[in-house]
Amino acid sequence: MADMRRRPTSADVAARAGVSRTTVSFVLNGRTNVAIPPATWRRVEAAARELGYYPHVAARALAGGASETIGLVLRQSAEQVAEDALLAEILWGIASEAKESGYQVLVEPLAPSDGRYRDLLLSRRVDGLIVSGPRSDDEELASLINDGFPIVLQGSLPSLRATSVDVDNRAGARIAVAHLIDLGHRRIGCITNAPLAYTAAAERAAGYRDALASAALDDSAIVVEGAFDAASGYAAMQELLQRAPDITAVFVASDIVAFGALRALREAGRRVPADTSIVGFDDIPLARHFDPPLTTIHLPARELGAAAGRALVARLAGRAQMERTLLPTELVIRESTTAWRSATERATRRRATGEPSNSVSGRVRSQR
Repeated sequence: MADMRRRPTSADVAARAGVSRTTVSFVLNGRTNVAIPPATWRRVEAAARELGYYPHVAARALAGGASETIGLVLRQSAEQVAEDALLAEILWGIASEAKESGYQVLVEPLAPSDGRYRDLLLSRRVDGLIVSGPRSDDEELASLINDGFPIVLQGSLPSLRATSVDVDNRAGARIAVAHLIDLGHRRIGCITNAPLAYTAAAERAAGYRDALASAALDDSAIVVEGAFDAASGYAAMQELLQRAPDITAVFVASDIVAFGALRALREAGRRVPADTSIVGFDDIPLARHFDPPLTTIHLPARELGAAAGRALVARLAGRAQMERTLLPTELVIRESTTAWRSATERATRRRATGEPSNSVSGRVRSQR
C-alpha cells in the first residue's frame, strides 16, 4: 500500500503542471532571468500549492535570488494585531537588528484560519520568518521547522527543536499571583491573554496554578479564557464573577485584556483595589496611566524583538545560535492591588474615610 503521507516532490509538481523538473526548480526558486512563459509560471505555482510542495532550504539558497526581507508573522487577526500595544516596540527591536544586516521587515497578520506560511515562503517575499504567538496545534509550522526552514519562534513550542526567543511566561505569572497571595488574597481568579492553544497563554495559566499550589490553594483555581483584546477581558470577567462571586483578586495575563476586565468589575459595583485587586501582564505604556495604575509584569518588548531579529539573521547567515533564549520579567507594583480586607473591615473603612461605595481607592505606588 502506498504511503498516503509521503511528501510531494518536484517530480510530482512537474507531472501535475505538465513541465520538466528543471522548470519547476526555476519557478519555485524565483529564477526570473530564465525565459518562462507567465502562464507556465502560474501553472507551476498552482500545482505546488495544490500538492503542498516547497523546495528544500538548501536548494533555495543555492538558487540565489534572496529577497533581503524577513517576515514577522503574528498569529492573530488584523483586528487583534491593531490592538497589540507592544507591537511597535517589538518591531523596533527586530528592525534594528535586521537593518544592520541589510534586511527589511515584512509584518503579516495570520490568524489560524487565514492563509498559510507556505504562501509567504513560496512567493519568495521573505527569506526567513519570525513567528510570534505560536500555537501548540499548528501542524504546518511544525512541518516547516522539521524540514529545516529558517524560522525563529517568538514564543515556544517545547515539542520541537526550534530556535526560540521568549520571556519566562510561567515564572512571571507565578510572581504576579504570589504578590496577590502575599497581600492576603486566597480566592484568586485567572483570565488568560488568549485561548490556551497559544503556548504563552498556557504557560501563564500554569504559572498561576504554580503559585496557588505553593500556597496550598490548588482547589480554588478558576480560569477563564481571554482572546487578546479588551472586549474579551470584559466578557471573561463577567463570566468569572458569575462562576466565582467570592473572588477578591484576579490575575489577568494581558494588560489589554485587563482593561476590559476592569470595566466589568466597575459595572458590577466592585472597587479596584478596595474590593478586588487585579494584576496584569506586559506593562504596556498605558498601564501606568490607567485608573487605577495597573500592577503588572514588565515584558521587555524591544529586547524581545531584538533577540528574535538577531537569531534569525544569524540563522540566515549560517551562524550557530542558542536553541532557546529566555528573557526575564519583573513585577511592577502600582495601585490596582492592595491587602485583602474582610467585608466588615471594608465597610468600617468606608464609614471612617467617607469613601463612597463606587470610588477607586489607591495606595502608595511602588515601582521596581
